[in-house]
Amino acid sequence: MTHIHRVRVYYEDTDLAGIVYYANYLKFIERGRSEWVRDLGMDQAQMKADGRGVFAVRRVVADYLAPARFDDLLDIRTDYLHHSGARLVLRQSVSRCDTALFTAEVTLVCLGNSGRPQPLPREMIEKIGENPRFKPLV
Repeated sequence: MTHIHRVRVYYEDTDLAGIVYYANYLKFIERGRSEWVRDLGMDQAQMKADGRGVFAVRRVVADYLAPARFDDLLDIRTDYLHHSGARLVLRQSVSRCDTALFTAEVTLVCLGNSGRPQPLPREMIEKIGENPRFKPLV
């Protein structure tokens, strides 16, 4: 299953040339990932409070394909790829209508209170495994 989160480009998101500043795509996909986790039925603040970890970005491989501009309505797509141990790998993209603007493969790691990696929460693994909407993409 693909999770879609929609965002509007505001003036503050743009640079002097009137296009979305490159670093803001990382903010957009962060929002998309947060909504993906929420759609799984998980509360990240509660995860931290319960000692089940927090997610940190370990790696991002990104391609900027075309510019977004002020007032564009963008779709932030998040697809589950795979997981192992403390790692979760997602494919994310930003598009306007049918035009791909940005793509990224994002590796997250689950960190415990000590700041060291810990296994992904069992609840997340169960929800990904039992929910056909979150089967790995081929």
